[in-house]
Amino acid sequence: MNHGLGITGKDAARVHELLLRGTLVSGASRFRWAGWDADREAIESALVTFPDPDPRRPFSPERCFRAALRAPGRRIEIAREAGQRKPLFRRSTFWETLMGVVASSETRYVDYSYRERADCYSAVLSLAGLERLRASAGLVKYTTLQQQIRQINLETVDLFVTR
Repeated sequence: MNHGLGITGKDAARVHELLLRGTLVSGASRFRWAGWDADREAIESALVTFPDPDPRRPFSPERCFRAALRAPGRRIEIAREAGQRKPLFRRSTFWETLMGVVASSETRYVDYSYRERADCYSAVLSLAGLERLRASAGLVKYTTLQQQIRQINLETVDLFVTR
């Protein structure tokens, strides 16, 4: 259902149309089923069980599970696990640096993502924040990520937070 809600949102009419059509394309995956004319009241009662966007929710770094560093036409995904790797003889991790940069930025609520099952936030990177990320890029486990962080002119960070 999360794939469907990722496309339709909590719009009962659009969910009904999707169920009637019997096909859904999500990324490289195609889902098919025998379409059916679902009861709209049943759809609406099912949609009530899913969370609503809540712009009043403050950003919670301890519940953040993924970040996406963004530049024009580029997106670098960093899972918390990859960013929390602690190299030998180092005191901090890239993830700690990233959360510190985000804490010093204005973080705004964007929306709730049904596909990700998470609240989405965005923060604009300052020049000083970008330099801090570049300086700590060596803490990231993968050399390709290290190079991208150091070389790409990053502008914003998208953050995904579980409830």
